[in-house]
Amino acid sequence: MSDMRQGRFGKRRNCRGFCRTESGSVAVEFALLAVPFFALLFALIETCIIYFATSNLDSVVANAGRLVRTGQVQHGNMTESDFRNIICDQMTLISDCDAGLRVDVRNFSAFNNVSFPPLIDEDGNMVGNTVFQPGDAGDIVLVRVFYSWGVLSPSMIGLSNLEGGGRVIAASVAFRNEPFGEILPAS
Repeated sequence: MSDMRQGRFGKRRNCRGFCRTESGSVAVEFALLAVPFFALLFALIETCIIYFATSNLDSVVANAGRLVRTGQVQHGNMTESDFRNIICDQMTLISDCDAGLRVDVRNFSAFNNVSFPPLIDEDGNMVGNTVFQPGDAGDIVLVRVFYSWGVLSPSMIGLSNLEGGGRVIAASVAFRNEPFGEILPAS
């Protein structure tokens, strides 16, 4: 009987000891904090990649804009597809360049008339009405290139600005075309 009593009291003692022990509290606290910590860490890494892709796009658009500014696009009879291929060949972080990259090249008569049409419509989708007008010598030209980057981090971080969870990365450059041909006097 004494062995049976000790067994019953021993189990009670172990149960009380289990409830009082704090040896697993660190594991429980880590489990509670791990999900938000890794979500923020992943979002930080993804934000850095998006900024690198935007920086790469910005430098590529500046180089491609120089082709328009110096008349190489106009004299080479480049199409929008040819111009997009030049940009895609220089991109390093955008892998699906041909499908998602949009090019918008517009010419204006004066810098006061330059307008930036929206890249995203009211429904959160990228606009599709782009034009390719590199202009003549002396024209003011706006070159805009934009891409829908797929965002992988949770939506609670707020990186997406498109319907369906993507983010528009864009770069633009405005300039006056050089006198690569004959500049007509203003009338």
